Amino acid sequence: MAKWQTLDQWNDQPIEPGQSADVHLAVSEGYSGMDVKIPIHIRRANEPGPVVFVSAALHGDEINGTGAVRHLIQDELQVVRGTLLMIPVLNMPGFDRHSRYLPDRRDLNRSFPGSASGSLASRMARRIFDEIVQRCDYGIDLHTAAVRRTNYPNVRGNLKNPAVRRLAEAFGCEIILDGIGPKGAFRREACSANCPTIIMEGGEVWKVEPGIVASAVRGVTNTLLELDMLEGTPQSPDYQVVVRTTSWIRAEKGGFLQFHIQPGEIIEKGQPLATNTTLLGRERHTLIAPFHGVVIGMTTLPAVSPGEPVCNIGKLPRGVQPVELRRLRRQENGLEGRVVEELSSNLLVVKPAVAADK
Repeated sequence: MAKWQTLDQWNDQPIEPGQSADVHLAVSEGYSGMDVKIPIHIRRANEPGPVVFVSAALHGDEINGTGAVRHLIQDELQVVRGTLLMIPVLNMPGFDRHSRYLPDRRDLNRSFPGSASGSLASRMARRIFDEIVQRCDYGIDLHTAAVRRTNYPNVRGNLKNPAVRRLAEAFGCEIILDGIGPKGAFRREACSANCPTIIMEGGEVWKVEPGIVASAVRGVTNTLLELDMLEGTPQSPDYQVVVRTTSWIRAEKGGFLQFHIQPGEIIEKGQPLATNTTLLGRERHTLIAPFHGVVIGMTTLPAVSPGEPVCNIGKLPRGVQPVELRRLRRQENGLEGRVVEELSSNLLVVKPAVAADK
């Protein structure tokens, strides 16, 4: 049976081609013995085509994606081919507790494909895998940075898989991180089950940030256009770079950081990243960029101890020059420039006396 046909009904609820429906998937039981259910909006076109899921809050405190999925549902996308499953929250127990983790402290995003007789996380993962992933041809999973960090929007996927590369490039982020993903991760195991899946990372936990939501909505729409599920014209960034090497730059001294960079900023080798000071403002140490790159993620907590991560730098491919990428990015009018400014509003950024930009 084609995956398109598996959506003819959900449990005992019929969903005919051309119809939309709100359904629920029971994935566990709470301490009260009542079902823990995931809400899902299913939108079917009249014509057969791919079945795609768009999910969020696999980590329960990462709700930027929840805001994006809600926007997509309310926007009433006119799906012309195939079926779209929109899932604003995968980890309902974590969401209810404003927590990344499940009540047993396990990470749902390290528990796939799961087991029907395993731990709480494993059982939930198995249920999600069987009822969502196995019904779908493609997947998009929306994430944010972990607590006390922020991420510039980027797409991640195993680009050795041609179908994953197609989705990642179509999504339309400036930065694509190439990698298979950790063992037990949702997107890695979905790909292994013949459901090519990408993730988007952007923003912070416990927030719904306008620029991140706009980036996610644009990316999902672009991807559905690529799959001929929508009609229209995709919106692309000014450039796209595949990053295969990233490095967390860590504090060498304890103290209070003065940031010199913003999330999403394109930087040059030798550029000052952050200066560590005493609480009285006396300089102790300055972190320097080890290579040309882009600031993928940053801490939002300026108080650090030695070894704590300060910023995550994606290394630009050989031959790609920072000055050229800065020229290409529409700083004033484009979404990317707006997102840089929005994300940096949560940080005090002071440029060093000698600017690295040329």
